Amino acid sequence: MVNTELVAAPIATPAAQPVSERKAQILEQAHEFESVFVAQMLKYSGLEKAISSQGEFGGEAYSSLLLEQYANKIVEKGGFGLAEKIYEQLLNKEGLNETNTAA
Repeated sequence: MVNTELVAAPIATPAAQPVSERKAQILEQAHEFESVFVAQMLKYSGLEKAISSQGEFGGEAYSSLLLEQYANKIVEKGGFGLAEKIYEQLLNKEGLNETNTAA
């Protein structure tokens, strides 16, 4: 019988990577997640349809790309604070929170 369970492999083990680099990597991934989340919110708000209806030929092809850029800009300007909460939770999960490490 074949085991079909999917297991996510870590990008790098925390021991093989300096703490400051791991923290930066976690923060970047948290921002990426928030960006995807915001893009989905914009899509389901109807903005994608509104953009594609205003465009001419091929407008629907680029509307999703435009939504991604809008989401990236929203997150760059502070977003909803979701990335920071995810970051804190992941630091706690990996034992990298400020009370455990000085880096």
